[in-house]
Amino acid sequence: MGKIEKATQWMIDLANNPKHGYDQDNRWGPDYDCSSAVISAWQAAGVPVKSKGANTTHDMKPVFISCGFKDVRSSIKSNSSTGLKRGDVLLNTESHAAMYIGNNQLVQASKNEHGNYHGGTPGDQTGKEIYIRDYYDFPWNCILRYMNDDSSVTPPPSGNVYIRQGQTAANKFVGAGLTITGVRDAATKKAGIKVLQKAMNLDYGAGLAVDGIWGSATEAALGKHYVKSGETQYMVTACQILLLIRGFNPKGVEYPGTFGSGCLAAVKKFQTNMKLPVTGICNAATFIKLAK
Repeated sequence: MGKIEKATQWMIDLANNPKHGYDQDNRWGPDYDCSSAVISAWQAAGVPVKSKGANTTHDMKPVFISCGFKDVRSSIKSNSSTGLKRGDVLLNTESHAAMYIGNNQLVQASKNEHGNYHGGTPGDQTGKEIYIRDYYDFPWNCILRYMNDDSSVTPPPSGNVYIRQGQTAANKFVGAGLTITGVRDAATKKAGIKVLQKAMNLDYGAGLAVDGIWGSATEAALGKHYVKSGETQYMVTACQILLLIRGFNPKGVEYPGTFGSGCLAAVKKFQTNMKLPVTGICNAATFIKLAK
């Protein structure tokens, strides 16, 4: 795993762990603010931006550039995510920083549970003190891209790249050998159920046998669980792989998954075709239709 992916995954993990919230007064862990989160992510990835003096949005740019980043803002139309790459640091030098994670999504530290910048209870009380959301332009007056490691840049959305990502993610869950073609057969159906079973075990300790058999235990464990836009967890990866197996094509499959705009469109299309309520939320009824 290269430094770009290490930094990006560190930010995603931070957002997914409710022990970490927003606080400008205690901002270097376990709580963070927008700039300390991004700085800490790159420091943890082995790029010494904190060691070399990066501290706030006001001083990040020159330090990051001295550590191998380049400001690519002039080549990016920042009113959309077009041209951005996974790991790009989105910076407004006066007041905000975030990280782009691909699939039209970014991760950021925002405000505490009171909508303020100081105080509050440690940890994330709202799910949105540090969280993943659709891309937006703050506006960003600087976009910093690490130039010394391109091993984890998200591939461009062309050809069968999403199918290949789905196969890779599925095989990480259930072992080598699965080939996704968009046509479901007995082998891919069983593998899809295995992926869902393992995702439920990882996300909420369902304790299921990962056997690829849809039975009463699996259906009971699924219960009312669902995933929706903006969430990042293993159940999202399961949703995306099941969609791919059924011939639908969400844009990107990450490990763990990020429920971005491509996944939202694919879920809605699947729900329309299956005559389910078109909510865009992959709820229990949608998971059952996808898997059984």
